[in-house]
This record gives sequence, structure tokens and C-alpha cells, in this order.
Amino acid sequence: MRKVRDYDAELKALGDKARALKAKRVEQLGQLVAATGADALDAETLAGVLLDAIGSKNADAKEAWRSKGAAFFQRRGRKSGGAAAIDGSGAHAEPGGDAAGGSGSAANG
Repeated sequence: MRKVRDYDAELKALGDKARALKAKRVEQLGQLVAATGADALDAETLAGVLLDAIGSKNADAKEAWRSKGAAFFQRRGRKSGGAAAIDGSGAHAEPGGDAAGGSGSAANG
């Protein structure tokens, strides 16, 4: 005879796991903001930079941001023995660099 499945318990466990993953991602994004030095920006400026990056149609600028982000994580990996605490997805600005990716002429749209 087959074992009866408790669908409610399974759904609750999946919901709990999804909430934990979302909380971990939010924490990692906060760590990324702090690690890049972007926490020195006010919230409105940081939000504006991120919105411009999301809305940018300039593939060259996006590739430049991606390569800067990759270089950032490679440097962090050498300094701290691994950057596992921060999710490496997306484009990131370097500390002390232009938050818009270093290209003042990158036009959106």
C-alpha cells in the first residue's frame, strides 16, 4: 500500500524554502552594495543608477559593466579567499569608480 502524502505540509515546506531563498538573496544584495562602496550613495541615487542600468539598451555599456563586475569578484576572491558570500549575478560598479559604469556618454533608450 502506498504512503499517503501530506500535500499541505509539502506546500508549507516549499513556501518556507522559497522565503529563506528570497531572504538570502536580499542579504547578498545588501552585502554587494556594501562591498562595492555603493552604501555611501543616498538611496535615491543608488536607485536611479540601478534603474538606468536596467533600462539601458546600450549593449557595449552593459558588457563593460559586466566585465567590471567580473573583475571585482575576481579581486575579492583573491583578497578574501572567496567571494561566496556575494552572488556574482548582474553588473556591478567598482569602488571609487563611476557608479554608472565609467562611461559618462552611455545613453539609455
